[in-house]
Amino acid sequence: MNRLKIGIPKGSLEKATIELFKKSGWRIITSSRSYFPKIDDEELSCSLVRAQEMPRFVENGTLDLALTGRDWILENGSDVVVVDDLVYSKATARPARWVLVVKDDSPIKKLEDLQGKKIYTELVSFTKKYFSDRNIDVYVEFSWGATEGKVVEGLADAIVEVTETGSTIKAHGLKIIHELLETNTQLIASKKAWQDPWKKKKIEQISLLLQGALRANGMVGLKMNVPENKLDNIIKVLPSLTAPTISNLYQKEWFSIETIISESKVRELVPLLMEQGAEGIIEYSLNKII
Repeated sequence: MNRLKIGIPKGSLEKATIELFKKSGWRIITSSRSYFPKIDDEELSCSLVRAQEMPRFVENGTLDLALTGRDWILENGSDVVVVDDLVYSKATARPARWVLVVKDDSPIKKLEDLQGKKIYTELVSFTKKYFSDRNIDVYVEFSWGATEGKVVEGLADAIVEVTETGSTIKAHGLKIIHELLETNTQLIASKKAWQDPWKKKKIEQISLLLQGALRANGMVGLKMNVPENKLDNIIKVLPSLTAPTISNLYQKEWFSIETIISESKVRELVPLLMEQGAEGIIEYSLNKII
């Protein structure tokens, strides 16, 4: 039987990835004693792998499909197929960024000031190449964690660290002086799997449903009944993903209206709809928008 091997990122993205698959139609069950979660699809098998290592296992064909960061693909220099971008967070959240950080009172103000200096980071290969491409000689060493502490204690002149808001960096008395890379989660496949017709079709199915689940984040369905003489007023105030669905109610001069809107707009919109004559308003959650 054909089977697709999927890599699930272990660590900070693990819970969000499993929830995303659940909304997409696949239930993944993990165990603290196993690196091989169960999934309710006999055509799939799962492995828990750290995102940092994932691109290598996809490139060599150990895994057919996986989710990992764009940063780790670049770090490993992996030759893989990027099937899709998967933005887990809501549109209001900031993307993750790899930034150059120094102490708040550091004389280092720009990249060139790091000539001959030491930098600690987990993103070693990318950082080395980034400075080499700009003809700046720096010493880059791998950090095993607590990276901010290394520059605070004077063990390094600067660090390259990942952040979303920068609040943790500021809390340590540090400042960002340059952004090296913006990163997001990507769905990647091995070239061998992508060339297999059955696996490619399965990968495209998974990608379609994952994207559908992501599009549903922060969105809800809204359904209501509206009298015919109030219909135009309701349509004017009703936001919609595309256009609302309108249908006649049986043997009544009323219409049923259904639409998809941002969840954040519901609290202001519902009272307005009621003022305009809408009745029987129902809000419901969405799993996917395809």
